[in-house]
Amino acid sequence: MSNLTSEPNKFLIVIAGPTGVGKTDLAIRLAQWYGAHIFSADSRQIYKEMNIGTAKPGSDILAAIPHYFINHVSIFETYSAGHFETDAKKLLASYFESNHIGILVGGTGLYIKALLHGLDDFPEIESKTIHDLETQYEEYGITWLQEQLLELDPSYYHTVDLNNSRRIIRALSIIKQSNKTYTSYLEAKSKTSLPYEIIEIGLEMPRDILYDRINKRVDEMFSLGLMEEARLLYPHREQRPLETVGYQELFRFFDHEISESQAVELIKQNSRRYAKRQISWFKKYGQWVYFSPNNFENVLDFVKGRIRIS
Repeated sequence: MSNLTSEPNKFLIVIAGPTGVGKTDLAIRLAQWYGAHIFSADSRQIYKEMNIGTAKPGSDILAAIPHYFINHVSIFETYSAGHFETDAKKLLASYFESNHIGILVGGTGLYIKALLHGLDDFPEIESKTIHDLETQYEEYGITWLQEQLLELDPSYYHTVDLNNSRRIIRALSIIKQSNKTYTSYLEAKSKTSLPYEIIEIGLEMPRDILYDRINKRVDEMFSLGLMEEARLLYPHREQRPLETVGYQELFRFFDHEISESQAVELIKQNSRRYAKRQISWFKKYGQWVYFSPNNFENVLDFVKGRIRIS
């Protein structure tokens, strides 16, 4: 994505892809190569209290390379893609006053879209519309919400987290209020111009290898103390940020709804499903040039070909 309004010699390298694909490792190598800072576009690593379950970079990495939007807010604060858009643009503007290259990395498509293209102007929703949907959800369950979304906006159905009831209710409320699909707002023409050139890099690998990496990463999270972290957060389980894979399944275990082994398998399964939705999102939005995360030299050659600093 070139930007005719960008300042000369200012470049933001954007690295996106599904969970577990190796975005962080690539971002670190590029940051070390260029002496750049890293800006996270991860809607869960942004929270101070969520560490192991969000696979944050280690403290040694955070100390060695300046990172932004990691441990940025508390789970008790309200934070959205709109907040991220405002904060990121302000911080990047300051950063590029004295730097030529920055790196944005993450798997939260809506955060990346908010920064690169701006968020769309959704209609104001009447409280009754949301109340009716919440009432129907309580009566018929999340399956009913999913079926409604599949019927009214199949495109968004295949990219949204289908276990996130609030997000589905939000989408359905907009659909019912406007008689337009939620997807149509997400696909609205870009209304943002940025004062730096964007270099979009997508990471991909064979699905079976990715899924194996995800399974192993979940096992590693447990060895690092995910169970203990989830227990500490359990009293605050009603907070929206904790509606997250890795925590919700363990909360169900703590509530004696499922066994520990079932919780582990569900975390792996839901993480794989989340990765699949991320892949669909990034294939649909953006102008990504795709690489294997193992081919650093190819990525570096591509970036060098795009960056011209006089």
